[in-house]
Amino acid sequence: MSYKRAEDILPAEIIELIHNYVDGEYIYIPRKDNNRREWGERTNIRRELDARNQQIYADYQQGHKIMELAKKYFLSEKSIQRIILKMKKTIRE
Repeated sequence: MSYKRAEDILPAEIIELIHNYVDGEYIYIPRKDNNRREWGERTNIRRELDARNQQIYADYQQGHKIMELAKKYFLSEKSIQRIILKMKKTIRE
């Protein structure tokens, strides 16, 4: 998300109207519903995390302990447990 100067994109009348509600503060204007993007949609991070999680699950199935996986992947044991549980549920569906 980048900031835009209101003076550069909005008519003076709208800026004056906004001043009635907010004066000199930052405001966030959300995207329209049809323009929203899912988290990670613009980058490869979602695919990278999915691949990592699949590898964690494969390692777990090969007998690696949760504590070992936490150290290997630099995650907490609780995070590893969540990933394994999620992968188990995904496979059952």
